[in-house]
Amino acid sequence: MKPIDEGGIGVWVGLDWADEEHAYALRMSGSSEIETGEVKQTPEALASWINELRQRSGGGWVAIAVEQSRGALLYALMDYDFVLIYPINPKSLSSYRKAFYPSGSKDDPRDADLVLDFLLKHRERIRLWQPQSPEVRCLRLLCEQRRKLVDLRAELTNQWTANLKNYFPQALKWAGPLKGNKACDFLNRWPSLQILQRARPSTIRRFFKSHRGGGSEQLQLQLEEIKQARALTGDTAIVTACSLLTQSLAGQILQLNDSIQRFDAKIEELFNHHPDHFIFSSLPGSGKALGPRLLTTFGEDRDRFECAGEVQTVSGIAPLLRTSGKSRIVSYRWACPKFVRQGVHEFAALSRHWCPWAQAYYQMQISQGKDHHVAVRSLAFKWLRIIYRCWKNRVPYDDAIYMDSLKANNAPLLAFL
Repeated sequence: MKPIDEGGIGVWVGLDWADEEHAYALRMSGSSEIETGEVKQTPEALASWINELRQRSGGGWVAIAVEQSRGALLYALMDYDFVLIYPINPKSLSSYRKAFYPSGSKDDPRDADLVLDFLLKHRERIRLWQPQSPEVRCLRLLCEQRRKLVDLRAELTNQWTANLKNYFPQALKWAGPLKGNKACDFLNRWPSLQILQRARPSTIRRFFKSHRGGGSEQLQLQLEEIKQARALTGDTAIVTACSLLTQSLAGQILQLNDSIQRFDAKIEELFNHHPDHFIFSSLPGSGKALGPRLLTTFGEDRDRFECAGEVQTVSGIAPLLRTSGKSRIVSYRWACPKFVRQGVHEFAALSRHWCPWAQAYYQMQISQGKDHHVAVRSLAFKWLRIIYRCWKNRVPYDDAIYMDSLKANNAPLLAFL
């Protein structure tokens, strides 16, 4: 982390980012004059502009506030060790904008001025962005990108399922799970029932044996099913068009499977070499996918979160409480990194199948009238407190120790075990 002396800041900048050109408002330290302008989103233009600010500041820090916590602009600014980045929550700035510009009109220079004004007047409310180590940042990006590939595969398999139902529904039984390589190979080779029934039984048998398709009796039954099967439609127009789409989707899913495997290998390598690996791999049900995601949620800076409540809030698991007079409203917390909340929620849901007390806690929430999603969020809330203590103290999770603490406190949860 950078040792920061904010008294050494030479220039204050509010930046309103855009895809191609960013509007800025800046004020030199010791001056009351506000300068405005634009800078293009190219490495050359940004380098020229930032180095010019460095020279004008007399070698002091360049403090830049931006309504963004990640993206191409921040990645570019990270390369300059004299730049201090203050990411501003878009919702905070929106509220600030409404207070000073009730009309709600929006133009870029005004937004840049507003970002600068927020930075100058409320800097104590903005946390200086201190990036995690390159390993943790790379791990987080890899996990996020892998999830996008998995989501894309799910989208394609849904499209594939709908297409097969139009002309070749039997394939949904014979090919196996559509996200697997076996289904891709099967349907790329035999994209319609008509083509499959023209194949030699010995060829089909060899295919299933090479893909672990079951014993001899099961294979023989499957061959009989294929032989006796009736096509849903014999319309060549439908069969030809749908078959071509089937082969196209098979090829795309095969490529995605290969990409996901390569991401998995790199994620596993980085995760296993991280010094906090032993903490997150000890969590029941975390596995090779969720363990790394939880690690990137916490990071490695033990001063990043002062208490478990901060982690619960940042991850979107803590509910939002609004009070006004006698009314008290508890609502879902929408303002959070969606990928982080998704990972914590998925871990909590999965932990029920690996951890007896987690399943008992879930059942206790259900017995109180909560639905599935609320019960899982409650379990996630509890898990984050436990993980925080393990992370803060650098110790692995131990189910036996936690069960002993429940018994020592005669916790109501024990009634559901």
